[in-house]
Amino acid sequence: MRRYLLAAALAGCFASAHAAFQVPGFELVQTAPVETTLKSDDLRGPIEVWTELFDNAKSEICIGQFYVASVTGAPFEKVIERLEAAGKRGVKIRFLIDKKGVSGLSEKATVERLRAIPNLEMRVLDVNQLTGNGIIHAKYLTVDRNIAFVGSQNFDWRAFTHIHETGLRITDAKVAGQVQAIFEQDWAAQATLAAGKTVAPVQAKSMAPAALPADASFLVASPAAFNPVGVADSETVLPALLADAKQEISVSMLDYAPLSYGPKGTRPFYAVVDNALRAAATRGVKVKLMVSNWNTEKPAINHLKSLAMLPNVEIRIVTLPKASTGFIPFARVWHSKTMVIDGKLAWVGTSNWAGGYFDLSRNLEVVMRNEAMAKRLSAVQEQAWSSPYAQPIDINKDYPKPSKGKEE
Repeated sequence: MRRYLLAAALAGCFASAHAAFQVPGFELVQTAPVETTLKSDDLRGPIEVWTELFDNAKSEICIGQFYVASVTGAPFEKVIERLEAAGKRGVKIRFLIDKKGVSGLSEKATVERLRAIPNLEMRVLDVNQLTGNGIIHAKYLTVDRNIAFVGSQNFDWRAFTHIHETGLRITDAKVAGQVQAIFEQDWAAQATLAAGKTVAPVQAKSMAPAALPADASFLVASPAAFNPVGVADSETVLPALLADAKQEISVSMLDYAPLSYGPKGTRPFYAVVDNALRAAATRGVKVKLMVSNWNTEKPAINHLKSLAMLPNVEIRIVTLPKASTGFIPFARVWHSKTMVIDGKLAWVGTSNWAGGYFDLSRNLEVVMRNEAMAKRLSAVQEQAWSSPYAQPIDINKDYPKPSKGKEE
């Protein structure tokens, strides 16, 4: 009998250990698009994680998102239902959404449904008034000020079923606190702007090389001028991390281009990240860059081809198959924004690697100096890299314009 109980206990421990991949303070969370081979059995999906967070919330839920969109019958409906349940039982909910997102990409019915939730206050932030031309591109939430989630998942039914996404459930007290500080900064900024006042920069922008934080894990964010004290600047930390790479840099991204979609519609070069990545390749660091097929649009594809011609650089383009139900606008795409350096450092964030993200828009990135997390994240990248969905870039190919919002 004792032997049976011991075996049962060990089996229970084994099952729980394999229910979710975790390192101290962080759980890796993945959206694997349905009808693909990219699912990982040891990674929970965001529907399970978000509903659990909302169900366990006791006092407050804070959400920062670009836009909101759901449709009847989507699995994502369960997430909104649990958020509604939290509001009905008295949990205070603060929802911060971007002005461009709420007027452009959001489903009106979803916005109205959220606004109708008891105890929910929604504020619309116009980041343009802060930076000249930016958005809330970060996708994050906090619960009871001690747990956070940061990832590539928009508050969109497609991001939970039909798009490859990567995120983190965060219980690390310092990083969760930094995410909360970002929310409080932007929540207060919206109130200041709504009152017709100017929001003063919190930190002076420095172009000096970043002194990398000594912490094992930390949050970086953009735009630097409006980061709370104690949160470092993504735009200076990322090049410093790339400069510190010794053997290999592995990156997965929706879009990569040394272009900027800056003020007044201009598109000057934005070479901050590109220069750092090229410098790493030039000194012998192996660079593996995986981007979505949306990145094949001109002129971005021309810059990708240029990068691919460098020694030590390998680029693959991920194209996910159309769903069996037919074409879905703005879906069936690789959207994860991750990096692994030397198999020891992991980066999970919300920015694409182009101008406008690290300099003008609100984005969050979590840096973890944790070998176990780095290896697991690398395996997620490698799973797609070695799959039939990823093909090496062809510098001689004239790529067709990708289908995004409509089927070509």
